[in-house]
This record gives sequence, C-alpha cells and structure tokens, in this order.
Amino acid sequence: MRQALDEAAQAAPAGDVPVGAVVLGPDGALLAAGHNEREATGDPTAHAEVLALRRAAAALGSWRLTGCTLVVTLEPCTMCAGALVQSRIGRVVYGARDEKAGAAGSLWDVVRDRRLNHRPEVIHGVLEDVCAGLLTSFFRDR
Repeated sequence: MRQALDEAAQAAPAGDVPVGAVVLGPDGALLAAGHNEREATGDPTAHAEVLALRRAAAALGSWRLTGCTLVVTLEPCTMCAGALVQSRIGRVVYGARDEKAGAAGSLWDVVRDRRLNHRPEVIHGVLEDVCAGLLTSFFRDR
C-alpha cells in the first residue's frame, strides 16, 4: 500500500484526485503502477486502477492477470471494478472506502457479484486512515 500511496502523491500536482494503484505479480513482485491522470490527459478512463491494469498486462504480455494483486488507495468505482473482473485479477486490496461510488463492497459489490464469471478476493481497510487522509486533504484544499 505504501507504493500505491507514493503513486497517489503524483496525481495531485496535476489536479487529479490523489489515487494510486500498483499491480503485483503472483510472486509479489511489482509489475506496474499508476495514478489518476484524468485531468492530466483529458481521458475519462484514466483512473489509477485502469492504468495499472493496462501496464501490468503489457508487462506480462497477456490481458489475463490471474494470480496478480491490485493494491489501490481508494475503493474501485464501477468502471474499475468491471475492469478488475475482466482482467481476471486474483485479489483486490484497497485502503479507503468510497461510500459515494465504491463498487467493492460499499455502495455496490461488482467485484464479488455471483452473476459474473470471475470474483477476485477483496481485502479492505489497509492503511485506511492514511489513504482517507490524503483524499480529505486534497478536497479540503480545493
């Protein structure tokens, strides 16, 4: 999670919400990282999770991220939750809950929906106070 927090810190200077994500391979090695880049790129899909998934798939040479873990500072939204299911990621670890848009247990639970063909393990609350504090500071300053 500390690596994801380092990524999140890179988003704020560009005006992006400070969310960071990393993908770890089955062996625990860092495959890819990303932070929100919507403002920086003008791309509405440039969420930290999506960018990290794309980079991890490129590093592995496959869209299937079976056995990999995504670690992200904020609970994934519905778009990112869908991408996680489609990537066949094995585990999702997140810090702060997102009561307004979370799709991994807070508002929705897309990643564990029994109607879908893949359901990753979800671990939440890792360094939750630190992750939430980063977001609170960002929005307070705005």
